[in-house]
Amino acid sequence: MQGVKEKGAAQGGLRERKKRATRAALAEAAVRLAAEHGAEKVTVEAISAAAGVSVRTFFNYFDTRDDAFVVIDADAGARIRRSVREAPAALSPLEALRDAMAAELAEAEQQHELWRLHAQVLHASPHLLVRTLGAHLADETGLAEAIAARIRAGGPATAVPASASDEERRGALDLYPRLLAGVASTAVRTSVEHWCARPEEAAFLDVFQEVFALLAAGLPAPPA
Repeated sequence: MQGVKEKGAAQGGLRERKKRATRAALAEAAVRLAAEHGAEKVTVEAISAAAGVSVRTFFNYFDTRDDAFVVIDADAGARIRRSVREAPAALSPLEALRDAMAAELAEAEQQHELWRLHAQVLHASPHLLVRTLGAHLADETGLAEAIAARIRAGGPATAVPASASDEERRGALDLYPRLLAGVASTAVRTSVEHWCARPEEAAFLDVFQEVFALLAAGLPAPPA
């Protein structure tokens, strides 16, 4: 029975990787075509052909053509939320979030060109930019909920004094996850922008880790 379970898990993992690869290929094809021709001129048929799949397969992953342009990896948010919830209990919420995001950004340097093209496409199509911002805000809300769930489950909580009242604790539990999710999203964007401006100075993940170290230290002012 154990062998059957392991085989099933492996097959399930393989299916998930194939699905992720297909979705990523479609999103990349959409972005590259849009960067070259303009999003309004790119069809579902063209995206599907460039990714080497059928139109029917395209609609297994996206409800509309525009969805393919909005977020390059729409499943990343779900993976980060799951990692935050399942991280070792000894990690603080910030540490759990840092590690979850670092795992998703492990190939950031290889994705640099695609991210640049994606930004170019979004700025050329305001309606896609608005939809992308909405998707990011929804991800941020979901991330705050995952952080709150982790704290409620007994992970290291926020810096609320032991003498705090129940009302103060409830307030912190409502505010802290939202703040951490928002600050972490900004930290990722800052890391990407800083590294893109001077990629020769340091590896992306080194910049990312430095940014989160500054957050963990309370953003002390640098020496003059």
